[in-house]
Parts: sequence; structure tokens; C-alpha cells
Amino acid sequence: MTSAKNVLGQELKVCCKSPMTGFYRNGRCETGPQDQGVHIVCAEVTAKFLAFSKERGNDLSTPIPMYNFPGLKPGDCWCLCASRWKEALEAGFAPPINLEATHEAMLDYFPLEVLKEHSLDLKSSF
Repeated sequence: MTSAKNVLGQELKVCCKSPMTGFYRNGRCETGPQDQGVHIVCAEVTAKFLAFSKERGNDLSTPIPMYNFPGLKPGDCWCLCASRWKEALEAGFAPPINLEATHEAMLDYFPLEVLKEHSLDLKSSF
């Protein structure tokens, strides 16, 4: 898993370790055969996105202690499922993403230009 690349073709960076994210709970948006949800988008969640996700049946803001899940709050970073981010984008609630920590498999869903439009670092010149 250490050779994973991001959407920019570079080494996949850590998304977040507090709260610990990633399908493998290693802080990175890595994926593999067991990851049926394809948790590859490193997003900084917003209040609007959390409300949208909860409305769609995926409550990311309520803690679930038995799974050591603290619940997310606006500003937290989290590895989202590609399909959830796509659904949020189409509904106008897509949270911004960290391109350096978003897995290159996301390019199977969107061209890099679209991802750049939703980058956390909007001032950056890639």
C-alpha cells in the first residue's frame, strides 16, 4: 500500500490521523479489494455536506463508540467514498478535497480538471 499515488501522480499523502481515517484506518485514502465503498476522496467535511450525507442515510456526525468512531464535525478531514462525493457534487454539497491525499483511482470517476475546481488549495497552480 505504500506505493499508492494521488491524482497528481505523486505519492499519496496522509489525509487525516485525528480523527483516524481511511478504509484501513491508517490516515490515508488507500483502497483495495476489500474496500467495496472505494474510500478514496480526502475531503474536508462541511456542515452542509454532513447534513446532506445524514439525509441520504449515512450519518457521519454521530459518534459510534463501539466502532471507535468519534463522529465528524465541520473542518474534519475524512476519506469519503467516491460515489458519495459524486452524489454530493451533483446535489451541490460536495466538500472541498485535498488533491495530494486523494487516491489516483478518483481519476476513473472525474477528470483532474473537475477535481482541481474543488481543491482545498484553490490558489494553487498545478
